[in-house]
Amino acid sequence: MNPVELAPRFFIAVAAILLCCRVTTWLLGKVGQPPVVSEMLAGVLLGPSLLGLLAPGVQDALFPEQLYPVLYIVGQVGLVIFMFQTGYAFTSHPVAGLAGTAGAVSLAGVLVPLGLGALLVLLTAGHAPVLAEGTSIGVSAAFVGVALAITAFPMLARIITERGQEGTRHGSLALASGALDDAVAWILLAAVLATASGRPGPAFVTAGGAILFGLLLWWVGRPLAAALVGSDRLGDQSRLLGLVALLFAVAWYTDVIGLYAVFGAFSLGAVMPHRPRTDRMVATVTPVCQVVFLPLFFTYSGLHTEFGLLGQPSVLLFALGCVTVAIVGKFGACWGAARLRGESKAVAVRVGALMNARGLMQLIAINVGMAAGIVNATLFTALVLVALVTTLMTTPLLSWIDRRDAKRPLPVAPKEPVPTVQQGTDRR
Repeated sequence: MNPVELAPRFFIAVAAILLCCRVTTWLLGKVGQPPVVSEMLAGVLLGPSLLGLLAPGVQDALFPEQLYPVLYIVGQVGLVIFMFQTGYAFTSHPVAGLAGTAGAVSLAGVLVPLGLGALLVLLTAGHAPVLAEGTSIGVSAAFVGVALAITAFPMLARIITERGQEGTRHGSLALASGALDDAVAWILLAAVLATASGRPGPAFVTAGGAILFGLLLWWVGRPLAAALVGSDRLGDQSRLLGLVALLFAVAWYTDVIGLYAVFGAFSLGAVMPHRPRTDRMVATVTPVCQVVFLPLFFTYSGLHTEFGLLGQPSVLLFALGCVTVAIVGKFGACWGAARLRGESKAVAVRVGALMNARGLMQLIAINVGMAAGIVNATLFTALVLVALVTTLMTTPLLSWIDRRDAKRPLPVAPKEPVPTVQQGTDRR
């Protein structure tokens, strides 16, 4: 299929994707689910798990094999913009006064699911076909552990904002912990990808390139971004053009050195100065990203998700094990760490519920793993199930906690004893 023949296929595929996302968002919005959850589910519905199962001819016509690379590239544009926005949001939530507790919650929320996920792969790899060809069990175990340790920080921030809980103790603590959690998880993912190459050359290129990238970003990228935003000689369009060019250049560099574009985009967002002009630029590119480009990434992920594989008992048990480990490891560990740091039960359980959501961030990680050749279809499907379940349960769980707490009577402060005057004492 040549480009002239592929173009109309692309347009009708995009129309179908956007329509499906809009309908799913409308339906799930009635039960309080955020749009990102609906778009994740819509991508799966358009893949072989539903459309390909009910109408394989329609699915093949809408999404021919030659269209996959186009969807991937256009989806990557949305992904880069989204990760830039995430990095910008990352630095907008101060952790003052919460650093100790947030660090403890984040550390527990990374180490426990990381260890449990790796252990699950080591124990079940011989029984379920979860190892990609040419990938060692150690790399697969480490990757699954890191994938389960990720928190959907952007969705977490969105849920907290939509529920008007930015200034609450649990909202502030979850934002700080989620930001730290994702930063650590992305660094660990970069280390796993570097190790997975199996050759010292690419590993040294990645490590050296990452160090050089950090130095350039801090000493060149940060002042350049500040000059771009602060210049009064540039108009809004020129400023936006310069930002997009800088963003794509950073994405290109991190892709070339093996860190992948998402890392560069996130890092650039994190060093952008927080000014009204930057807010306007982010607000300009974000709607197009969220409405048009990100759904294409979801669909690309959905086209590689085959829930029919769960019909194999060993695969189903592995997937259920991943879901269980993910919830126990993240929800349980974050709740326990918050309690050990002296937080109340009400705060700790809400922090655990918010930190448990994986959402888009886990989808990004497993797509990166598939692109690197260390994730096969079975493992991909199991981890997509984890992302869906943990994300779908977040809002209903928080609502249930709110209703439960609302029914409980508020604690009454004990009355202070009224002082009495003994007879016979001098009352002067």
